[in-house]
Amino acid sequence: MFGTLARCAESLSATPHNVSVALLPPVPLYRHILRAHRRLPDEMRSLGDAYVKSEFRRHQEVTNPGYILGFLAQWKRYLDDLPGNEDRMFKGKKLDPTVFEKMSKEQLAQLYELMHATKNVWKPDAESDSAAGDKP
Repeated sequence: MFGTLARCAESLSATPHNVSVALLPPVPLYRHILRAHRRLPDEMRSLGDAYVKSEFRRHQEVTNPGYILGFLAQWKRYLDDLPGNEDRMFKGKKLDPTVFEKMSKEQLAQLYELMHATKNVWKPDAESDSAAGDKP
């Protein structure tokens, strides 16, 4: 997938199309995202790195050009939303309700699992301290 996809993404980013973001080829995009995660707190970085790696591995064999371009466009938007310097913290944003309507059952299940994984990582310190004190 990545050989022909890289040429496709390069040609799209070189010429204007109806795509709102300039696409990067998959491998450079993957590397840029992992580098941008270095500026995140350790917990967010480890969760984000694992998620990015699994998503790129999972989509490595995809051959549908439309799906690939959508995949790259969404990850490029994610990269653009990450903080570029130390002054700005990544806060995320709410999903558009129309996005939920377009998701498959598998995607909704994956989003639900991700929500629970992030809640476990970002428990307030008071909760984790009291929970640790309760256990022998």
